[in-house]
Amino acid sequence: MKRIVNHIIIPAMMGVLFFAVALTPVEVLGCFLRGLTTLLIASISGLAALAAVMIGLKGRVRHDKNSIWWVLSTLILIIPVIAMIMLA
Repeated sequence: MKRIVNHIIIPAMMGVLFFAVALTPVEVLGCFLRGLTTLLIASISGLAALAAVMIGLKGRVRHDKNSIWWVLSTLILIIPVIAMIMLA
């Protein structure tokens, strides 16, 4: 259960937060602030994805059977980055 929380639910919260900010009306946050906030969230998510890739690769080299969880975290964390590229 702890792995599911750490590797699926917590990274998914970055995507939920990104889309919550990106889909708010312009009248609530304003265009500039909304864009900067989504850029910040996507950047943090991208850096976390890079960290997860590095940890997963280290585990893969050491033949750790649990390194697949880090790959799954990376795939979830990359969603806001891809969405930011598509929205830009």
